[in-house]
Amino acid sequence: QVQLAESGGGLVQTGGSLRLSCAASGRTLSTYVMGWFRQAPGKERDFVAAIRRSIGNTYYADSVKGRFTISRDNAENTVYLQMNSLKPEDTAVYYCAANPNALSTMPTMYNYWGQGTQVTVSS
Repeated sequence: QVQLAESGGGLVQTGGSLRLSCAASGRTLSTYVMGWFRQAPGKERDFVAAIRRSIGNTYYADSVKGRFTISRDNAENTVYLQMNSLKPEDTAVYYCAANPNALSTMPTMYNYWGQGTQVTVSS
């Protein structure tokens, strides 16, 4: 079992930046592919970014490519999502998740989820 806790969300203006953190407890994150997802009101939970266990290869949704960066610090058992050039359409609850299998963009492949952190981008 692994417990995940996101932090760092908030209200920011268009063009601004936020850095989300996902701290883990219970097990080391180095054994998991880690992902970030987001869910806007009335919409499905969408893939944002993922990072492999140790090599650190990353993968991004087209909508955030070039603006968001996912990273991990296995020693600190933490995953980050640096979000730059934020747009109103980035407004959502952001979730981190742990996947014991191969890298995937599908939420169903992730076994463990945090409680989410709200990101609101004003125009």
